[in-house]
Amino acid sequence: MKAVLQRVSSASVRIGDEVVGKIGQGLAVLLGVVDGDGVEEADFLAEKAANLRIFGDEQGKMNRSLLDIGGGMLVVSNFTLCADTRHGRRPSFTGAAGPKTADSLYLRFVAAVKDTGVTSVQTGRFGADMLVSIENDGPVTVILDTDEIMKRPGKV
Repeated sequence: MKAVLQRVSSASVRIGDEVVGKIGQGLAVLLGVVDGDGVEEADFLAEKAANLRIFGDEQGKMNRSLLDIGGGMLVVSNFTLCADTRHGRRPSFTGAAGPKTADSLYLRFVAAVKDTGVTSVQTGRFGADMLVSIENDGPVTVILDTDEIMKRPGKV
């Protein structure tokens, strides 16, 4: 599972003319589910994202987590994070989990984030063409990959 976390002062996701998710200060998370991912990866990544200390304290040091500041999280499914660009010029997405599995694990991730105590969790709509607006604060952007963090060899 791969996630791009952006510290934001605000973020929203729109489908057509409808705003389907919106947060103030917090994290915008683009989430990609890789073939072979499961509940363990979703739960691990949710806990990691909610507790990652990337928000400033009184001295401006990154010592606070999303939970510490009481911020929100906007989670948007993004299979293109699973792109394989090693060959040619057109990315291959064969490493992304299939839609049924990806949707299930996306929802599991969202539920696991809520279980950590994050009180405002908003989402996009799985599989939809969305317009994501992000006001990146810092800018602070962190990439998390469970294959790297959990040290699981053999997965692309």
